[in-house]
Amino acid sequence: MSDITIPGGRIRSFVERIENLDTELLELNEQKKEVFSEAKGEGFDIKILKEIIKLRKQDQDERDERESLLDLYMRAMETAPAEKTAKAA
Repeated sequence: MSDITIPGGRIRSFVERIENLDTELLELNEQKKEVFSEAKGEGFDIKILKEIIKLRKQDQDERDERESLLDLYMRAMETAPAEKTAKAA
């Protein structure tokens, strides 16, 4: 037999804490859905609100770089001559 003892009480403690956090996350996600529903009910565009939240998570330098690249790509695309596409046979 092995002389290794496994601290079952400690393992149970970790598992129960994680389970409690999972429950809290589910509750928070439900509250988040309710806030989005409320905003939608008042006529706000949910996709735009999610985009704002995404942008606010980024730091200013990251946002500036993304906006610059987006602008650069859009201008390059607008000034490029239209390419002829091959017709399907």
